[in-house]
Amino acid sequence: MSFNKIIVVGNLGRDPEMRYTPQGTPVCTFTMASNEKRKDKTGLQQDITTWFRVTVWGKQAESVSQYLTKGRSVYVEGRLRVEEWTDKEGKQRYNLEINATDVHFIDSGEREGIPVRQTAQAASAQTGARVPTNRVVAEDRGIEEDEIPF
Repeated sequence: MSFNKIIVVGNLGRDPEMRYTPQGTPVCTFTMASNEKRKDKTGLQQDITTWFRVTVWGKQAESVSQYLTKGRSVYVEGRLRVEEWTDKEGKQRYNLEINATDVHFIDSGEREGIPVRQTAQAASAQTGARVPTNRVVAEDRGIEEDEIPF
């Protein structure tokens, strides 16, 4: 038996791109960055960023395309795949790709005057995309972003 599941929390690196397969299935792609802080050998704090390309399918793809924008925080679950290719200079390159099975909008900023949580829940009701209703947003508890462990 084998198992491939990844969970990533991060920020969109660009606006989602929506397209449709020839059969009419919605497909949305975006990049996201996950950041962590580590101390280097000298003890200085270093920011480490890992980039992922994410693909979302079906009704959830439509919700992502409609409600997420560059910079927004997102929780993604899915299957990880490494894409390998050779660039123009002959150097091996790699992409981390996630085929998303679950996407949650997690930041509490506002978009067009409507709180994100409300728009995400509205999207869930309209499209059937899963949006957690029990997830506590850090700003709701008065926690600063620096205190979040991810």
